[in-house]
Amino acid sequence: MAATFELSKCSDGHFRFVLKGDNGETVLTSELYQTKASAENGIASVKSNVGKESRYERLVAANGKPYFNLKAANGQVIGSSRLYEVETSREAVIASTQLHAAQAEVKDLT
Repeated sequence: MAATFELSKCSDGHFRFVLKGDNGETVLTSELYQTKASAENGIASVKSNVGKESRYERLVAANGKPYFNLKAANGQVIGSSRLYEVETSREAVIASTQLHAAQAEVKDLT
């Protein structure tokens, strides 16, 4: 996976980032940030936490589909994944993310 972060500004003035895999699919979506600098700090937090297994919270949505949250050391959610059809797909994406996201390039779309 040649991961890429895309940093963007929303129509309401907030900032967010998404982590995309080499296939263009969104792997992780951030919360909304008030400032660009805060969003950039969020990307840095993903890069520093992505390799740590304990930072992944594995969950199941109300519709039964698995997903995950990536958390910072303080327990705050940095980003959430999309919903997957099966747990094995979620686990494969987590494994790939752990290997590649720390070196991902950042595309500034603001």
